[in-house]
Amino acid sequence: MQNDSWKTQFLLIGALSGAIVGAATAYLMIRTAEENNSGPPQITTGDALKTGLNIIGIVRGIAALGGGR
Repeated sequence: MQNDSWKTQFLLIGALSGAIVGAATAYLMIRTAEENNSGPPQITTGDALKTGLNIIGIVRGIAALGGGR
């Protein structure tokens, strides 16, 4: 179906973008941890919760882009 090709393209672009952003984030966390104490990053529950809520907000904002006006 020709009509579904844009959906596949969006899924692939989104998956690749997410993988690139995730890999870059992991690299930056590793680099920062090595510069500070050369051990694994110490992430508190509060920091993880704040980050998770921020990510949900970003995802909601991106999803709203598809709503159109």
